[in-house]
Amino acid sequence: MIRILSGVSFKAAGGLLKDIKTRQLHSAYDVAVVGAGIVGLATARELILRHPSLSFILLEKEKELAVHQSGHNSGVIHSGIYYTPGSLKARLCVRGATLAYEYCEKKGLPYKRCGKLIVAVEQEEIPRLKALYERGTKNNVRDLSIVDAKGIREREPYCRGIMALDSPYTGIVDWRMVALSYGADFEEASGTVVTEYEVNDISMVKESPVGSTEGMKYPLAVRDRQGNEVRCRYVLTCGGLYSDRLSQISGCSREPRIVPFRGDYLVLKPEKNYLVKGNIYPVPDPRFPFLGVHFTPRMDGSIWLGPNAVLAFKREGYKMYDFNAQDFADALSFRGLQKLILRNITYGVGEMYRGVFIGAQVKVLQKYIPELSLSDVIRGPTGVRAQALDRDGNLVDDFVFDGGVGDVGSRVLHVRNAPSPAATSSLAIAEMIADEVESRFAL
Repeated sequence: MIRILSGVSFKAAGGLLKDIKTRQLHSAYDVAVVGAGIVGLATARELILRHPSLSFILLEKEKELAVHQSGHNSGVIHSGIYYTPGSLKARLCVRGATLAYEYCEKKGLPYKRCGKLIVAVEQEEIPRLKALYERGTKNNVRDLSIVDAKGIREREPYCRGIMALDSPYTGIVDWRMVALSYGADFEEASGTVVTEYEVNDISMVKESPVGSTEGMKYPLAVRDRQGNEVRCRYVLTCGGLYSDRLSQISGCSREPRIVPFRGDYLVLKPEKNYLVKGNIYPVPDPRFPFLGVHFTPRMDGSIWLGPNAVLAFKREGYKMYDFNAQDFADALSFRGLQKLILRNITYGVGEMYRGVFIGAQVKVLQKYIPELSLSDVIRGPTGVRAQALDRDGNLVDDFVFDGGVGDVGSRVLHVRNAPSPAATSSLAIAEMIADEVESRFAL
């Protein structure tokens, strides 16, 4: 049985998916998009708006849409400070933030432009902070400024630091709600969304679909684990945590490999929410691969603290003890991860320790808000990040497109890596992917 989402599913109050109906599929489609996270949804939307005369189908393995990275993130609308000037990540993030605000305004989706402070608490961090300011300025990030200790207190009365980078254009939003709105746009443009369709084969076929009078117009078959089949002319995959495995189906290289990293958050008790007004981030240390713990207000009024970053033992493992033998063996046997671990062994052990003993994480957070105490926090939600690694253990921070081998490769495009901040950049990423699809395929 194939399950197709009805329009009411996307618009259900609170971002919940309801009223899933089962309808009969068409025999074939012009384009099949695999993966209904925020990147897949944004791209499917962009493609169908550009090509309204074509038929599109969006295939998702879960019962609902945007339930993994798109539904387990910090909810920040990033402004583009951190990324190398002129890089694709920088350009996409800056444009993506602008498009995100415009989209939310147009659709009436709630957001808050609550700002962000990147705070230096040690003198040795100041040169790095000033370098971030120069980088953000070159990236055309709006309204950046450097503030002193007094300026920090004016913006965040309980935060302590000696200097900070103030980014008032940074905001927060419920990215899953945004993703579902993309899905509603796609369906309203006559796109078809199918859930519980876990793709495990993409191949060329030698016969036309049963009942077809159009010959071999739809030469690709996309099959799931239950034996269902969708025929199409072209396939685009946006598989997130499974993007490398999806690409291998059509004969692509196994690299870059997706390695899952789990991030555990703490949550401020509601009576302590007055301690934080906007986003408070540390000055990133270039010796380590991740940004470090930070304070993040949420659209529901809660305040998240964290996350740490530890290897997940399952690609979609949100609990500390979630385990999948294939995922675990796949990660640990990869030479790239082995090299990353060896280069960052002290950092990694510290992240694991702080994940188990939350008092250690609170001690780090107290550098920024000294009034914070262990009794003020509880364990919170968890996310899993799809981190692409090369064989030398380097984080792959750029986009990777792949096709495959043989006849299949000429009709399939895999988005192997859509690096963070993919949610902020989603509409800009969708434009880029749609351009790539149009350059490769005769739509």
